[in-house]
Amino acid sequence: RLIDTQHLGSIAFVRAGGRGDLWERCAIPAGRGLGFSGAVRVAGALLGRAQREGLDAIDDAARHEVFPLVSSLEGHADNVAASLFGGIVATADGRVVRLPLGLDPAVVVWIPSFATKTDESRRALASTVSFDDAVFNIAHVALLVAALGSGDVDALAVATQDRLHQQARLARAEPSRQAMDAALASGAWCAWLSGSGPTVAALCHRDDAGAVAAGLPADGHAKVLRLDHEGATIEAPYT
Repeated sequence: RLIDTQHLGSIAFVRAGGRGDLWERCAIPAGRGLGFSGAVRVAGALLGRAQREGLDAIDDAARHEVFPLVSSLEGHADNVAASLFGGIVATADGRVVRLPLGLDPAVVVWIPSFATKTDESRRALASTVSFDDAVFNIAHVALLVAALGSGDVDALAVATQDRLHQQARLARAEPSRQAMDAALASGAWCAWLSGSGPTVAALCHRDDAGAVAAGLPADGHAKVLRLDHEGATIEAPYT
């Protein structure tokens, strides 16, 4: 569909040097915590750069060039880094590092029929956090990185525990809490609230993905996905 000039992807397209009309075909639902805004900004910026430079392919140099722009537009670099670079990435202060993975999991997502607005979801969070809770999350993030890199799937359920945002958000989305519990009961290694929610994501062995998806609540849509390690690409030359 043709998108207007106020669309997030169109704004990024123009800011990256693109000119003319822009069409969108996007399978990512908005308002579900699946990174819609970051993904469309990445797509728009890369298309703008490709048109400006007359390119028909994207490499890491192009990704790094547009990263500051899309990070600024999105306001959160981690929201755009995964769409741009692929795989599982860590980012801070303009640096991006792809994390090595010691496993090849399936990703099962449960997408409910209702949406949430990120700004409203953030207002449910406390303006300050305790020292103990901050230390808890730092330690668990370190454990998560180590578990993903080493393939220690038994550590993932502990590593994805959180004290900073999930409980406050789940209090406003009980179906999401039920979906997390159902994923774990059906054999997932871990489950968490995707972004600000209400989507729930889970990691599991690929052989168990069907059972995990089937065990999720019926009042939502379950999808089995695989990690994309390549990042954003151009599938056909921009004309």
